[in-house]
Amino acid sequence: MFDYLIVGAGFAGSVLAERLASQSGKKVLIVDKRPHIGGNAYDHYDDSGLLVHKYGPHIFHTNSREVFEYLSFFTEWRPYEHRVKASVDGQLVPIPINLDTVNRLYGLNLTSFQVEEFFASVAEQKEYIRTSEDVVVSKVGRELYEKFFRGYTRKQWGLDPSELDRSVTARVPTRTNRDDRYFTDTYQAMPLYGYTRMFEKMLSHPNIKIMLNTDYREIQEAIAYREMIYTGPIDEFFDYCYGKLPYRSLEFKHETLNKPVHQPAPVINYPNEHPYTRVTEFKYLTGQEHPKTSIVYEYPQAEGDPYYPIPRPENAEIYKKYKALADATPSVSFVGRLATYKYYNMDQVVAQALAVYSQLVQRVLIKI
Repeated sequence: MFDYLIVGAGFAGSVLAERLASQSGKKVLIVDKRPHIGGNAYDHYDDSGLLVHKYGPHIFHTNSREVFEYLSFFTEWRPYEHRVKASVDGQLVPIPINLDTVNRLYGLNLTSFQVEEFFASVAEQKEYIRTSEDVVVSKVGRELYEKFFRGYTRKQWGLDPSELDRSVTARVPTRTNRDDRYFTDTYQAMPLYGYTRMFEKMLSHPNIKIMLNTDYREIQEAIAYREMIYTGPIDEFFDYCYGKLPYRSLEFKHETLNKPVHQPAPVINYPNEHPYTRVTEFKYLTGQEHPKTSIVYEYPQAEGDPYYPIPRPENAEIYKKYKALADATPSVSFVGRLATYKYYNMDQVVAQALAVYSQLVQRVLIKI
């Protein structure tokens, strides 16, 4: 008899499996449809011996000391500050938009104070910020919105920014200084030996059993367990009774190149006519020294594995119905991006999983 059946071996499922096994002495079975642990953060060595992220770049950053210290039990870290350039008007310029971006694009020599005035002069006043378009044009105006955001967002989401919730572009700041880091979080680092090694340590407890290539529904009746933790798509759990929740997916095209470096930045965004949104070169992320290099192109698409919940009001309404069903299913905890239909970063999923573990412990204490 297992105390918990955990569906999904990504961050949410693995953190809960580790905490329940190591801190509460629970017997846990964790299952995943895929042939590996780690969810979308899974990395592996390709045929040339290069460490690559199978499902696109996963950059760890957080302001949570608790999350960083927790993960530090399972990995050493390589300090890493992520930088991205965008291919705009035949130039590669920093994104998020900063002082250098504006000066290079327009051939100017503005100071931080002057660029603040520049943004104010081109920004469109919006009484209400409702959409992703509103967010950007109210900060940097229509022209920079068209150059950097509109095309990229349309490719990424299959929708115009005017059709998307403001949360999508609110994630990307605008800066008046020369800070070209993509993130400014307190903790920015990559697992020294990769994400998969970190997950292996997390799940190495003797109380944890792992089944891969397994649909939980196939084994659910055959294996005894007390409670379930579900990290898959919530609409799938309830047999799509209120219809499918829409997601955006991605196709990844990996290439190994016979040269040590391919591009001048870890990631280059293409907010233009190219069919892909961005190209990542993994050696920047991993710090690996190798005579060859590996890159990945990302092509957004409507069908495929669910990656990004689409933040629109009508989708939120469908999710609310599924959430009501989840709340009425006390023996199942729904955790993670897919199970809660939220666009979480990795650290946010870890924080959510740690919070759910605390709630599970409290529930047991109350019963006692």
